[in-house]
Amino acid sequence: MNRGMGCNVCLWLLISLGRVWGMGRGARETVLGTLGKATILRIPLDLQNLTLSFGAAVWKRDTDDPHRKLVLLKYLDGNYTNYMQRQTRFHKSDFSLEILNTSRQDRQLYEYIASTGSEETVWQIQLEVYEPVSDPSIQILGWALANGSCNVTLNCTAERGDNVSYSWGRQDPNTSGLCSRNGSLLHLSYILQNTSITCACTASNPISRRVVTFNSSECNYEQGGSAGLRMEHLVLMVVVPVAAVVLLTGAFVATRSAMLIAGQRRDRSPLTEDSTVHTIYSQVQRVEKQKGAPAAEHPSCTTIYAAATGLPPDMAPAPGRAPRPPCSPLAEPPTPQGHPSLLQSPDKEPTTVYASVMMPMA
Repeated sequence: MNRGMGCNVCLWLLISLGRVWGMGRGARETVLGTLGKATILRIPLDLQNLTLSFGAAVWKRDTDDPHRKLVLLKYLDGNYTNYMQRQTRFHKSDFSLEILNTSRQDRQLYEYIASTGSEETVWQIQLEVYEPVSDPSIQILGWALANGSCNVTLNCTAERGDNVSYSWGRQDPNTSGLCSRNGSLLHLSYILQNTSITCACTASNPISRRVVTFNSSECNYEQGGSAGLRMEHLVLMVVVPVAAVVLLTGAFVATRSAMLIAGQRRDRSPLTEDSTVHTIYSQVQRVEKQKGAPAAEHPSCTTIYAAATGLPPDMAPAPGRAPRPPCSPLAEPPTPQGHPSLLQSPDKEPTTVYASVMMPMA
């Protein structure tokens, strides 16, 4: 009996020390704040009455430095000074402090201190900030068909949220024992004769809760709740082949159009592609005609066109004209005695003639 009494006394002392230690830490209340939303820090009614009686109070907040505190607001005899006007709002009706846009940096220990002259009464609030849980999704990690039963492994995840926990439960009475599970994974086994299987996944944290359901009547990847996998299959089975057909068709049409345009250009300008332009440079000497001397009809039968084409002079017609009959050689006009020939006259310089000839290609 003495041992029992000794144990009870030790237990009582431990509880008392724990309470004193907790009061020393000052965390008397915990408030849950939502990231990006307003959070209100309230004080008990007795502290409100105490503030009305003595008319002096202060709101403070801890900082990363344990030896420093940040003064947020001072209240004295009905007037107050808010040192954080952009971040906080003070409500005189109940002396509460509102944090306008809660951020992760606001996760601190707050103190409300009411002064009674020679003493101070402190109320401490620990603010915890959480990001809400987003809508979860269910994915099928694997399935197997054996002995008339379908074995499916499901995974429930949420993209956003702090300290998210997952649990599975039934959505209707027909699946009473199939869907009970804690955690994001669920190993589900059901008989194919069942017309429908409905399980619900709950993603939650201290400030929010979201639910998504899984419905299935077949044993494959296209079961309900696997919207992510269905979309991937749709892309692979439909979009990719259609895109390939469109690309091939476009390439074929572009190639065919290029071939037709090239053929039309060849038909319209054959000389441009099949002919080569040659420029012939020829020197021609001008012969002055003597007075009274008969002029030669054809000083020479060699033409520039004949020189360009390489044909005999008598067989080379000028471009655009009918062939000329062969010419008979004519004697040079007689040279008067005592006078040099005009063809050999040094006073006459040869004249250069430029001509372009279009030669057809074989």
